[in-house]
Amino acid sequence: MPPRPAPTARQRRLGAELRRMREAAAMSVLDAAEHLGVERTRISNMEAGRIGFSSERLRSLARVYRCPDVPYVDALVAMAEERGKGWWEEYRGRLGVAALDLAELEHHAVHMRGTQVTHLPGLLQTEEYARAVLSMDVPVPGSAELRRMLSFRMRRRDVLDKDGPPKCVFLIHETAIRLEFGGSAVMRAQLRCLLDSSERENITIRAIPFSVGGFPSAGASINCVSGAVRQLDTVHFDTPAGVTFLEAPEALDRHRIIMDKIEELSLSVEKTRDFLLGIAKQL
Repeated sequence: MPPRPAPTARQRRLGAELRRMREAAAMSVLDAAEHLGVERTRISNMEAGRIGFSSERLRSLARVYRCPDVPYVDALVAMAEERGKGWWEEYRGRLGVAALDLAELEHHAVHMRGTQVTHLPGLLQTEEYARAVLSMDVPVPGSAELRRMLSFRMRRRDVLDKDGPPKCVFLIHETAIRLEFGGSAVMRAQLRCLLDSSERENITIRAIPFSVGGFPSAGASINCVSGAVRQLDTVHFDTPAGVTFLEAPEALDRHRIIMDKIEELSLSVEKTRDFLLGIAKQL
């Protein structure tokens, strides 16, 4: 089977975890290849996500690397056994790769916790609000491109309604709540959507009011996405300069602490509802 020309983020992550497992065992690519009886290029391609492999081969590698973490290995096996294409593949070649990687990340998430400073969370946006936000892109998207971007954003919301949806915690700064994308009528409907969403069992919304002052990483919107096990978590940044995904253990630990501190500063769920209602009445 020829190497994949463009592995997805999920495929690259599986390969990266194989590499981390090998490096933790202090083994070289050549050592691993000799244990499996394959060429070293095969190990390199597996670790880069360029070729797939069976769950049996993955378990063989875990034994070679003497990995004692059974839940971690089982989670990697589940990733290796995934078949079929996600709905986001319909947009490949029509939208940026980062957008598809985000949809794939959200689809497989067990838990998500994010902060939003200037825009409301994409998964909670109404169609009218999303259209107003996307219309602000530079260069301004054409009508066909805007429809495509809007369709994609609306389909991302389906992850909240699937069987076994991820538990989501949205920490939203007052700036994002007050910026009137689309005008007051659009914002009133959007705030009503937030209030309705806050009543769902899998969604927690907490506001960060101006009165708390500064907070860690105030200049960026952050999304910490939890996988099946702690090692498979990912931190997602979305900035005007582009999208970044972090998966190194040190980066994950740092951003867990950051998110804990931001959550401590946020209003309670009950006070957030009153806060949103008060702002809606001012529109």
